[in-house]
Amino acid sequence: MKKVLLSIGSCTVLSLLISFQHVTNGTIESFHKTPSNSGGAGTGKTGAPGEQNCTACHAGTAQDGANENILTLLDGSNPITTYTPGQQYTVALVMSSNPAKRGFQATALTSANAMAGNFTGQAGNTTVNGTTKKYANHTSTSNTSSTLSWTWTWTAPASGTGNVTFYVASNKTNNNGNDNGDVIYLSQHVFSEASSAGIEENSKESVSVFFDENSNSIHANFNALSVSATALKLIDISGQVAYSTTLGTSEIGKNTKEIQLNKTLKSGIYIVTLEIGRKVYSKKIVVK
Repeated sequence: MKKVLLSIGSCTVLSLLISFQHVTNGTIESFHKTPSNSGGAGTGKTGAPGEQNCTACHAGTAQDGANENILTLLDGSNPITTYTPGQQYTVALVMSSNPAKRGFQATALTSANAMAGNFTGQAGNTTVNGTTKKYANHTSTSNTSSTLSWTWTWTAPASGTGNVTFYVASNKTNNNGNDNGDVIYLSQHVFSEASSAGIEENSKESVSVFFDENSNSIHANFNALSVSATALKLIDISGQVAYSTTLGTSEIGKNTKEIQLNKTLKSGIYIVTLEIGRKVYSKKIVVK
């Protein structure tokens, strides 16, 4: 087998190592390329409106990442679902399958698909690129399972921006050294601007969650304003998903759900996220 190092023109960010399997009379019969995005991709790969996603460089079809990409917005250590304009928050992203090799790119856009606020990376964990729009990416040292979560700082946009959507593309790789066999997961995560109307509406959909040690089950009580699909996730303090399930369809008015866990939880603090339609509610529980 001959190996030839080609220098690609200026349109390519990095040169690619091409391994020729067979060369007959100067004709290349087969080759493969080694991907070069271990430290983060170029801009515009989140699957946001008008953008590409990771399949631009990795072979395969994009999948629904609603249950794979767990994105949480934290005010200190408290998860939130609404933001205060101009305030800084920590964004935490976890892949629920925790693959041995993985990567991501994320951005936050307004309803007009403009950048919402600003991103600041975390040294060694995330990096930020882009000009008009900012993109958070994995780094060359945070693309393995030893990194429990990716985190970066989001400075919320000015008052009157309204809903902000985080667009996330994650890559579950098979770590075979090329761009084949990877799975790309796309997801959207909506956060509303805090306002008196939002507070009043949320109070009508009040949510309470508690853990019953005797029955090893989680009890969720909430009021729904419409018939909606519901789901629940249980996230431990390190950001790993300890349990995930769908809860069926809610009824208008009071709803009570009991979720019997199929394993015993370790002692500690957990975040329960309850999805009711397009809204996500987060509650903290303590397991002794």
